[in-house]
Amino acid sequence: MTVHSIMIQKLLNANAHVGRRAAADHFKVFTYGVRNQMPIIDSDKTLICLRSACDFIASLVRQKGRFMFVNTNPLFDEIVEQMTKKIGCYSPSNNILWRTGGFLTNSCSPKKFRSRNKKLCFGPTSPPDCLVVMDAERKSSVILEADKLQIPVVALVDSRMPWEIYKRVTYPVPANDSVQFVYLFCNMITKTFLLEKQKLSVTEERIGS
Repeated sequence: MTVHSIMIQKLLNANAHVGRRAAADHFKVFTYGVRNQMPIIDSDKTLICLRSACDFIASLVRQKGRFMFVNTNPLFDEIVEQMTKKIGCYSPSNNILWRTGGFLTNSCSPKKFRSRNKKLCFGPTSPPDCLVVMDAERKSSVILEADKLQIPVVALVDSRMPWEIYKRVTYPVPANDSVQFVYLFCNMITKTFLLEKQKLSVTEERIGS
């Protein structure tokens, strides 16, 4: 099997192709039909969008850009936490920042707030260079804030996302946001980070020698 075929099979196994409810008009470009009243998302187009998002993330890693991961779905907590640990975006003092939002536009100074699980945290002191949103429909307000600050947004989008939010996502990844797909998505981000960091390390060693 080719790499492409393997990835398509992984998307199908993760039910990434199963949409929710009737697809919005702007989302129909990613679908190729309807089954049991559910839109079927074209896995080839999902894969193209995934690769575009990872290429963009890779370019920012090479520039040592700052990332913020936003998630409020408890089903994804462990997946996102493991990813942020592996790529070096995790620390015990801010390990829940990716579960909260609403502070991008006030990020010029530290902002104290309490998360849903009552831990005390501090918001970032400067805006990130990229916002990665796992549950875009729940965190539409964060996407709107990022748009005001012209921060690129990578987000999972499904068939019911409103146009007003969708049009502000720089790199949309059309898919059913199942736990399996979020795991696949985070795994691809992790591999992208680690590969680019390895390349950077080799380059810096060559320059230093």
